[in-house]
Amino acid sequence: MNPSNLFDYKDTPLSPSLAENVSNIETVLGKSSDLLLNPFFIGNIACNLICFEGMISTQTITNLILAPLTNLDPEKYSAADKLFSHIHDNMLMAIDRGMPEKYGELIHRLMSGFAVLLIDGCPKAFAFGVQGFETRGISEPSTEGNIRGSHEGFVETVRTNMSLVRRRIKSPLLRFELFPITEVSKVDVIIAYMTDRVPMKLVKRIRKKLEELPLESILGSGYVEPFMENPKPALFSGVSVTERPDVFCAKILEGRIGILIEGTPFAIVCPALFIENFQTLDDYNFRPFYAFLIRWIRYLSFFLAVFLPAVYVAVVTFHPELFNHTLLMTLASAEQTAPLPIAAEAFIVLLFYEIIREAGVRLPKSVGGAVSIVGGLIIGDAAVSAGIISNPLLLACAISVTASFVIPSLNQQITVLRFIAVAAGGVSGLYGISLLAAAVLVNICALENHGAPVMSPLSPFTPKAMRDVLTRIGFPRMARGRASVEKLHGVNMDGD
Repeated sequence: MNPSNLFDYKDTPLSPSLAENVSNIETVLGKSSDLLLNPFFIGNIACNLICFEGMISTQTITNLILAPLTNLDPEKYSAADKLFSHIHDNMLMAIDRGMPEKYGELIHRLMSGFAVLLIDGCPKAFAFGVQGFETRGISEPSTEGNIRGSHEGFVETVRTNMSLVRRRIKSPLLRFELFPITEVSKVDVIIAYMTDRVPMKLVKRIRKKLEELPLESILGSGYVEPFMENPKPALFSGVSVTERPDVFCAKILEGRIGILIEGTPFAIVCPALFIENFQTLDDYNFRPFYAFLIRWIRYLSFFLAVFLPAVYVAVVTFHPELFNHTLLMTLASAEQTAPLPIAAEAFIVLLFYEIIREAGVRLPKSVGGAVSIVGGLIIGDAAVSAGIISNPLLLACAISVTASFVIPSLNQQITVLRFIAVAAGGVSGLYGISLLAAAVLVNICALENHGAPVMSPLSPFTPKAMRDVLTRIGFPRMARGRASVEKLHGVNMDGD
């Protein structure tokens, strides 16, 4: 093995010499301070138990590995092969156990919290899963609230997330494929899918994309999302992200592929449909008539969030005849005191809101609330009192911003479209807004991901799927016929 190139170790086989193996490991890891080497003898056979400090459970490694090894009769195992065979055949030590034969696998196991046992004279090693690093406990999701659903959310540990999914889908058809990706960090990633509902060609394509990611590390799900989407420019995404295990399981049961990544509590699901941004878990816990009302409120909120400030700017500037006389006089008197054009006022208000929101997110929680109070109440009221901003415009922008909270998954798209819509309304009135809406609609309808049109089941139209789009029928009727993305018109996830 060439010490000058650390990546030469990946496919290099282990040596029968313990001293050479330890020296090579130290060379690759640079004698890192958290690398623990524990040499000892069983009779006249030299051994070494290697692990990373803080990655293993001291109590577990003592009780399950060190104690059994030190209690072995040295006279019975005078040869390395006999000792290796005895440990392999008669000593369990850990449920999660492997036998790495190459330095790449051995070091990856070490960095995943395994303890590695090397025996002099054996070209293989034992890797025991005795992880004990600190992890965040399972808690309620912070970004996807619900009333009657589960209060468990994904955490940063990928194996814990895998168990949360398995607890909900106890089917032998559920598959998990765990493998490391990225050249430097070797981040563990899991592909989850149902074998009877997902084409294997799609699974292979996604696995290949993950294995060929041109990244050195993955520190969040946003690193991976662009590689799972259609490469064509698009404002909306063909993949979705969720922090909820129950939502993740529902998507898998509909024939999607889920991706769990070590170090992030946000799982990726692909392909995703645009209409799913308006569906929540509580829709299926509430009665159908109430779920129908709430869902249409979300549809209305999306249009208010994107177009309300722009429509107000357009009507006041170019189409005042659309107001009745009383309302027109009220708005005219309010706008007379404002020194700026109505479109410029809208930009200032929306920009100021984004500044307040960003400050509230980035600052500590104890300070974030104070920023919202100062920005929303004191500065906003002062701007209106000084005549810089008119009350009707401030009201329209406030309704738009509040409506965007109803669809948090589309916050990025709504924010950008809101500014573009205000510009279009300020330049061309309602005609400019109509052209913008048509362009956005064409862009969404032309977008597909892994063979699934993002606007399905609306375009292409699938009548049967409307029972969970325009309305939400009861479960007795919904249970007739298994729901699957591949059954929608225009979907071909089996293609290349």
